[in-house]
Amino acid sequence: MRLLTAFCYLTVLAATPAAAAERPDRTFEVFQFPPDRIPRVDGDPADWNIVPAAYAIGTDQLVDTEQGHGSKHDPSSLDVKVRVGWVKGLNRLYLLYEAYDNYWDFSRLDLHNDIFEVVVDGDMSGGPLIDIFHRDVWTPEAVGRLATLDARLSRSEAHWATHGVHAQNYHIFTPPGDKDWALAWGCAQYTKELPYANAAYHYDFQPGQPGRLVLEFWITPFDYAGCEGPARAVESRLWENKLIGLSWCVIDYDDVNAKNRAGFWNLSHVQTFFGNASQLAAFRLMPLEAPFRKKIQARWSSQVIDMARRTVAFQDLSEGAVTAWKWDFGDGSTSAEQNPVHRYRQGRDYTVTLSVEGPDGASRLAKVWQVFVK
Repeated sequence: MRLLTAFCYLTVLAATPAAAAERPDRTFEVFQFPPDRIPRVDGDPADWNIVPAAYAIGTDQLVDTEQGHGSKHDPSSLDVKVRVGWVKGLNRLYLLYEAYDNYWDFSRLDLHNDIFEVVVDGDMSGGPLIDIFHRDVWTPEAVGRLATLDARLSRSEAHWATHGVHAQNYHIFTPPGDKDWALAWGCAQYTKELPYANAAYHYDFQPGQPGRLVLEFWITPFDYAGCEGPARAVESRLWENKLIGLSWCVIDYDDVNAKNRAGFWNLSHVQTFFGNASQLAAFRLMPLEAPFRKKIQARWSSQVIDMARRTVAFQDLSEGAVTAWKWDFGDGSTSAEQNPVHRYRQGRDYTVTLSVEGPDGASRLAKVWQVFVK
C-alpha cells in the first residue's frame, strides 16, 4: 500500500499546473463524450446534439481586443458558437465551430483569410510558444518588432527549438478554399495531420457571400512537439477534472483587398494569447453527464511493481458510489481493500476479478490473463 500511495502522491504533484490562466473568474467546461458516442468528423453537427447547451461558448464571451474591451459584436455581421469535447482514454480535443458571417473572405492563397485561431496548452505549463515571444513575456513595447528579448537567440534558432513545442497554435482557415485546412505555427507540422488531427467542413457560399459554416475537427495537445518529428513527441495526457489551457480568436476579414482586419474576437481577452500560453483561459475536462453514467460500474487497473518478487499493485477505478470491494487475484487469494498490493507465489498469467457493491447495486469486472508475472 505504501508504494501505491507514494506513486499516487507523485502523480498528483506532477499534474499540478505550473501557470495561471486568464479570466480567473471563469472556468470553461469540456464535455465528455461516451465511448459509444464519439463524434464523427464529417461536418455534420448532429453528433453534438447530446451536448447540453451550457457547454456552448458564443460570441458574447469574445472581445475584439484590437478595437478595445468596450467593443460589442453585431450578430448580423458575425456570430459564432463553439463546443469542446473529449473522450476518456483518448488524448484528443474535439471542437465544433459554427459561424455566421456576412462576408466570408477566403479567395486568396496567403494568410489573408477568415480564421479560427486555436491555442492549446495541455499541461498548463504556460509561457511563450511563438518564436518572437520566446525568452520572456511579450511587452507592449515589443509589439511589431521581430526580435527576441535575448539577443543571443536568433529568430531562426527560436523557431526550430521552441516554436510550438510545449503549446500549439493552429490558424484554421474558415474555409480554406484551395489551401491546407490549417497553419500549424512552428516546424512540427505533423500536429495538424493524421493521426494527430482531422477536420471537416460544411458550407454552401462563395467568397464574398454571407452564410453559415460548420467546422468539425479534433487536435492532439502535446507537452512536447519538437521539430525532429513525432517519434519523440509527448502527447498531453487527458483525464477527468484536469485543467488545460485553451483559447481561440475569430479573425474576421470583410474585404479581400483590405490590409486591416475587421475584427479580432478573442476568448482570452488578452491580445497576445496566441504567443503566450500563460494568457489562455482555463478549461476543465468534465466527467460524463448523468444520462450517460452507470449507477455503479466496476473498473480497475494493475501494475507490476516488482517482477522479481511477483508483486502487483491494483487500483480501483470503479464508477458510482462504492462501499465494498472484493478482489479475486486468480490464485485463490482475495482482498477487501480498495487498492491492494498482492504478491504471487508462482509465475504465470492470472485472471483477476473485482466485485464492488454500493447503495445503487453491484458490479464486477474480470480481466482474463491481463496480469502476468514470471
